[in-house]
Amino acid sequence: MIGRSLFLLLLAATLSTGMAMARCEDHVPQPKPQNAGRDIVGADLDTIVERGYIEFAAYDDFPPWSYERDGKILGVDIDIGRLIAEELDVEARFNLVAAGENLEADLRNWIWKGPLINGRVANVMLHVPYDSEFACRVEQVVFTGQYHVEEIAIAYGRDTYPDDPPVPAYFRIDTVAVENDSIADFYLSAFPGGQLAQNMRRYPTVAKAMQALAGGATMAAMGPRAQLEARLAPELDIHTPPLPGFAVSSWTTGVAVHFAYRGLGYAVDDAIYAALRDGRITEIFNRHGLTLSPPALR
Repeated sequence: MIGRSLFLLLLAATLSTGMAMARCEDHVPQPKPQNAGRDIVGADLDTIVERGYIEFAAYDDFPPWSYERDGKILGVDIDIGRLIAEELDVEARFNLVAAGENLEADLRNWIWKGPLINGRVANVMLHVPYDSEFACRVEQVVFTGQYHVEEIAIAYGRDTYPDDPPVPAYFRIDTVAVENDSIADFYLSAFPGGQLAQNMRRYPTVAKAMQALAGGATMAAMGPRAQLEARLAPELDIHTPPLPGFAVSSWTTGVAVHFAYRGLGYAVDDAIYAALRDGRITEIFNRHGLTLSPPALR
C-alpha cells in the first residue's frame, strides 16, 4: 500500500534528522544503471510529442489522488496528469499500479527499469514524495514538478470536541482511528511509554478509518489531511496540531521521470509551475473538496 511506502521513506528521514552532516555527505555514487538487453528505457520529450501521447503511472485504489470508479480513472493526480498532457499537446494515458514494498521499488518498477512481469515503465510517475536525502540515493530518477505539501492531521466530531480540537495526548483516554502500518500508526504507537496503544483502532485504509469516525466507532481519526478531507462528513472537522517528537509531519509531493530524459522533466515541471501560478491546480483541488498547500514557488 502507498501508506507503507510513504511511511518507510519518512521513517528514514525522521531517523536521519539531527545528524551533523551535509546533504548526501555519506552517499557513494552508484554506477549508472544498465538494463538487460537495453540501455535506455522510456521515451524522450520529442518522441512523446511525435507519437501524440504520454504515459503516467499512478497508484491504484488511492483516493482522492488516483482510483477507478465505474470503469473511469479519477482523482487529483489524474487531473494533474491531464493538465500536463494538455500543456504538451498530447493525449494522457494512465496505468494504475499497486504500491510495492517501498518507494524505491515503485520507482524501479515504473520509471527506470520495469517490473519483472506484467507491465512496463511509464514516462512520468505521479504522487512521488520528495526527500532530498532519498533523491541522492536514487540516481536513476529525477524528482521534479512539486505541487503539494501534505501534512498529518486529525479529524474529529464537532459535537465530541466543541471547544478544543483533540491533540495526540487526548488519546490516552479517547479513541482514535488510523490506517494500519501508516505514518499516523507509527507516530501514535511510538508515543512515550506506549500510552495510546489501548485506544488506537487500526483499519485497512484511511477511508475505513473515517467511516469508523463518522459512524461513532471512534472519537477521532488521524492521517494525511487530503485523505481525511476526502471523507469529511458535515458533522466532522479537521485540524493540524503540533506533533511533539515527530520531525517529519509534512512532506512535499511531486512527480518522477527517468534520469535520461531531463528535457521531459523540465517540460513537466514547467507545466505544473504554470498551473500553480495561474490557479488551475487550486481549481483541481477545489473540485475534489481538498485544500491545496502549494510549495514555495521559485
